[in-house]
Amino acid sequence: MSVFQWPIRIYWEDTDAGGLVYHANYVRFMERARSEWMRAQTIDQSTLRSTTGLGFVVRDMQIDFLRPARLDDELLVSVAVKEHRSASILFDQEIVRGDAALVRATVRVACVNFDTMRPALVPDGLFPA
Repeated sequence: MSVFQWPIRIYWEDTDAGGLVYHANYVRFMERARSEWMRAQTIDQSTLRSTTGLGFVVRDMQIDFLRPARLDDELLVSVAVKEHRSASILFDQEIVRGDAALVRATVRVACVNFDTMRPALVPDGLFPA
């Protein structure tokens, strides 16, 4: 699959007392980009859950904070599938400002049955080839 990009702008609420983006907000930005990536794949997460009981949860995340973002910055958050297993997906994600990488991360999401919170197989045909 190709790289998906989702734009964001930094607002006051995203920054800390020092005027920099608070570190946990980068995780929120990446989560939103993965959700938008799913929408771009024509996957409605609410429908998936209501019809199959399945959904995705973060299993593991490795983050490198390289440079800070500040108020009014315009950033791009990218999502690329690095690996697809039977019950999980590994994403490469990056947050950039222009040509400068600010954050790089790998994020593994697991497919789970929300009733049991046990791992489940990603349904066949859920994602385009």
